[in-house]
Amino acid sequence: MRAAGEERALMSVAAGDTYEGEEPVVQPRLWHVTLSVSGEEAPLKEVRRGLEQLAHDHPFLLTSRYANDHAEIRYWEEARDLHDAAAVALRLWGEHRQTAKLPPWEIVGLEVIDRETYHQRIAEGYGPLPATPVGVHPF
Repeated sequence: MRAAGEERALMSVAAGDTYEGEEPVVQPRLWHVTLSVSGEEAPLKEVRRGLEQLAHDHPFLLTSRYANDHAEIRYWEEARDLHDAAAVALRLWGEHRQTAKLPPWEIVGLEVIDRETYHQRIAEGYGPLPATPVGVHPF
């Protein structure tokens, strides 16, 4: 027990830590992911076809916007935590580059937010508008 007025040391706790004897509870959550890629110019037809193939290979893709030198992909990812959702997002382009015949672009931006934050932003009138229409579209 502490005496009245005695200072207490603060400790940081890593995400997912449990108290002694507690069983970890793993509950997947939905994360809204926006992945931005860019690089040297590529023919628009090839970029579109590659993004359409990516959407077919990765059925959770919501929408893709593209130009001949950059693209933005938005989708929902189910993951245990932000770290897992971001890890999947950072592998998405590279792992599908050959099978979907995507341009050799690099990832230049990544945003991962939880579902509550996404809906809060929409309700407050800022942040990306809901992906309508769904699919692959030019900028």
